[in-house]
Amino acid sequence: MESCTFSVHLKPNAKKNHCIVDSNNVLKISVTSPPVENKANLHLIKYLAKLLKISKSSFNIIKGRHSRQKVITISGVTSKSAVELLKKNM
Repeated sequence: MESCTFSVHLKPNAKKNHCIVDSNNVLKISVTSPPVENKANLHLIKYLAKLLKISKSSFNIIKGRHSRQKVITISGVTSKSAVELLKKNM
């Protein structure tokens, strides 16, 4: 099964949800949820699932659950197709 890994810089408590893919394929994502009781992490996964049009169960935060710097894996897509979808749906 295909999968990819991304570094994510998460900004909780933002005014609106927003995603940028920088030149190093680092996802810079802002979400409106606060960083309390895992709400920002859950919102991050929900937001990415919506942008990529894949299920939330395809995502796994493998590093940085309590940090703004995270590493996530996404099952079912390649990194190239994920970046293309993100850029298209932003």
